[in-house]
Amino acid sequence: MTLNLRLAAALCVALSVCALLAVPANFPALGGDARLTLAVFALATCAWIGTPVDDTYIALGAGLALTATGVISSDTLFGTLGDATVWLLICAFVLAAAVARTGLAGRAAAFLVGGARTVRQLTHLTTAALVVTAFAVPATSGRAALALPVFLALAKALADRRRLVVMLALLFPTVILLSAVATLIGAGAHLITVSVLWEATGDRIGFTQWLLLGLPLAVASSHLAAETVLLTTTRRADREGPVHITAEEIQRHSESPVTGPWTQAEKRCALLLATVVALWCSEPLHQVSPAVVALIGAVVASSPALGTVGLKDALKTVPWSLLLFMAATMAMGVALADSGAAKWLVSGLPGHVGPAVFLGVVVAVSTAAHLVLQSRSARSSVLVPLVVAAAVGAGVNPVTAALASTAAAGFCHTLPASAKPVTLFSDVPGVPTYTPRDLLRLSAVLAPLTAALVLFFAAAVWPLLGVPVTR
Repeated sequence: MTLNLRLAAALCVALSVCALLAVPANFPALGGDARLTLAVFALATCAWIGTPVDDTYIALGAGLALTATGVISSDTLFGTLGDATVWLLICAFVLAAAVARTGLAGRAAAFLVGGARTVRQLTHLTTAALVVTAFAVPATSGRAALALPVFLALAKALADRRRLVVMLALLFPTVILLSAVATLIGAGAHLITVSVLWEATGDRIGFTQWLLLGLPLAVASSHLAAETVLLTTTRRADREGPVHITAEEIQRHSESPVTGPWTQAEKRCALLLATVVALWCSEPLHQVSPAVVALIGAVVASSPALGTVGLKDALKTVPWSLLLFMAATMAMGVALADSGAAKWLVSGLPGHVGPAVFLGVVVAVSTAAHLVLQSRSARSSVLVPLVVAAAVGAGVNPVTAALASTAAAGFCHTLPASAKPVTLFSDVPGVPTYTPRDLLRLSAVLAPLTAALVLFFAAAVWPLLGVPVTR
């Protein structure tokens, strides 16, 4: 569908919804605030889908409209910027800038990938290394940028084996996107989910609980995806030949040494990162908020005496547009919940749907949502408030439903424009990479596999970790 057709279709849908809501006789159970909220929500969603306007601009406009009409207060709108999750992400990016400045990522890549002797070993060691980066670099686009030099080094070393290079080009964004669910800071969508749950139900998911629930899923889905990429992209003959990636080949694409003695800056940064992650994981013991821990780490990482990056330089890496988007969509979530709009939207759903059917529908819709909404955060902003409200009516634990929706929405591999990491690795100058046909072939296999895996975790694994399917 061309841009003009999408714009026209989105405009027609939005105006139709607004016209229906404007007639008082329609939907008598809806209050005035709920009608305004739904109208703004419909306009914003259609604008995200059908227009090239920046997602953040649309979200800010929606938040401003809700405030100007009195649906939410100005304190609610501006207060979302002071939310602890927003501060957590800011400080995490400062820490990531410190890690990137030292070159620790290159050392880790040389250590892990250098041990591969077969194609399958190379695939799964690369996968393991990419999963680990979820703890050091927030947001999938940042991880993709950090991993690109490593991919270039591998591509040059395997230049005579074109299919393997294409396989690696597809492997990197696939694992980066699916492994984001490992941590709370893995994607902005996770922070939106946590905020919606807190506002709607009072349930708070901390860094440790998210890690406990998300890391096993991230590891399982990433390695399942790695095997799927390997089998759908290469032939048996491609997989049989040995591989040997040397540290020297990785060094050619790294500005910092990947072998030899560690510098003092590298030692300090590694110790700081390990300490911050350990404190995040041990939150139940010391009761210090992850945002406070991250702020302490960011202050140390940018300090003149112990830091490895200046504060001004580190703050330049923070995606302020994403933070404003998160804040505005959090305010939209508050409006949906407080006005009763979300509850009304799901009131027409069948009331006797079993938990298994409900979760199956949630996961299926969330998996396919990237075909309509390309922004991962926008998908969570639209889906999670509705999923949480519907879960309460269906007797399903809202935490389970929200986590399942967010995890399933991490699949966005069908088109080159479906996610920034997919776009980045689809066009690397001088290196053979995948085509849209390769993505479609992979998605046809991987989409049902990842959806089934999320359902399995929601029904069988998460209840063992303290998050039951029903309340």
